[in-house]
Amino acid sequence: MKFKDFYAGQVIEAGPYTLTQDEVLQFARAYDPQWFHTDVEAAKGSRFGGLIASGWHTCGVAMRLIADAALKGSESFASPGLAYIKWPHPVRPTDTLRVRATVLEVRTSKSQTSMGILRWRWQLFNAAQIEVLDLEATSLFDLAPPALEKP
Repeated sequence: MKFKDFYAGQVIEAGPYTLTQDEVLQFARAYDPQWFHTDVEAAKGSRFGGLIASGWHTCGVAMRLIADAALKGSESFASPGLAYIKWPHPVRPTDTLRVRATVLEVRTSKSQTSMGILRWRWQLFNAAQIEVLDLEATSLFDLAPPALEKP
C-alpha cells in the first residue's frame, strides 16, 4: 500500500500464520533463552502449563503479517518506536495467529513535508480470538519525489 492509501479509522487484517514448536524453540534459543520458552519439560510445570513463545517472537510474526499486507511496495522506511506494547495472553506452539491493524492517524510531518507519519494499533489474535499482542506503532514514509536519473 502507498501512504496515500491509508486513512484514519481504516482496519487492515492479515493472516493466518501458524507457529510450530520448532520455530518457537529456535527463536527463543537464539533471542530469548528463558526456560519457559526453551525447555519443553520444565515449561509443563510453569504457570503457563507448557511452552510459550517469546513476546518478541510474537512481535516478529505481527511485523511479518503487516509487512506483507500493508507495507510491501510502500514508501515506508523507518519507525521511531512504539507508544506501548502489551502481551495480554501467551502464544503457544501450533497457535494460528491473525493481525488487525487500526489506523489512528495519518499526517505529513510539520518539519519535513516530504515525510508521512502513520500511527496505528496492531492487535494479534489466536484462533479463539484471544488477544495475544497489542501495540501502538508509528511508521514513517518517504514522500519525496524520486531523484531523476542522469543520462
